[in-house]
Amino acid sequence: MYRFLLTPRWWGINVFAVLAIPVCLFMGSWQLSRFETRVDSHRDQQTQADAARTADSAPLGDLLPVSTETSGRQATATGRYDTGHQLLVPDRDLDARKGFYVLTLLRTGEGKALPVVRGWLPGDAGSKDDTAKIPAPPSGEVTVTGALQASESPSSKGVRTSGGLPQGQLGVISAASLVNLVPYPVYDAWITVTEAAAPLTAVPPAAAPNSGLDLKAFQNLGYTGEWFVFAGFVAFMWVRLYRREAEAARDLALGITPGLPDGPGDPDGPDDAPQKRSPAEAA
Repeated sequence: MYRFLLTPRWWGINVFAVLAIPVCLFMGSWQLSRFETRVDSHRDQQTQADAARTADSAPLGDLLPVSTETSGRQATATGRYDTGHQLLVPDRDLDARKGFYVLTLLRTGEGKALPVVRGWLPGDAGSKDDTAKIPAPPSGEVTVTGALQASESPSSKGVRTSGGLPQGQLGVISAASLVNLVPYPVYDAWITVTEAAAPLTAVPPAAAPNSGLDLKAFQNLGYTGEWFVFAGFVAFMWVRLYRREAEAARDLALGITPGLPDGPGDPDGPDDAPQKRSPAEAA
């Protein structure tokens, strides 16, 4: 009765099911492990952030390149502020309020400039009334201490691209976006000062890229469920096809032809079905 399992058609169905189900289970387990890694990374990042706030500051060169271990660490750099290339970073929220960052480049003795976010102001970066409140940066040689941050990418949450922004504004804080705005090389990192001059508000350091429980982490969890659903769907369809084929084989073994009525007579209806008669015949 079950010889249909040895037909070429069922060989193909069986091979597909045998391969598809383990692959789906593997991919679901892999996505789950990615989510668990993100959870562990979030915990480690929280621990590192707490440690970074209490750790002693270190020279900028000792913390580069920026990694998950050095992101948020207090870095120090010495140089002179370039007041001719001060930039505003619009559409940055702080404490549920709209505002903008004030970014000034610090020319260091290493030949490169360090982007320094001197603070945040509420308001619109395009408003003269709001920008008039920005205090001038310190003159002369200064030593700046702040939380080290990795360069932003256009895909980062809350980051606006530089396209279409007016002169003097910057959408993404990165060396790639600054290379066309200043005539000197820039570090592929930036710092946000620990103490900002009034009325500026110090910007808290952000989490390191690709760490923490962000939207991408929960996408991994969603993909986990999808892969397990795919595996269950393949198993369900195999059982359904198997049962339908087994019932058809059992009917053939009993002499029942699929699609035909069980009794003799016209396949369109039983022989003793009432027939319509004309009025003359009825009379």
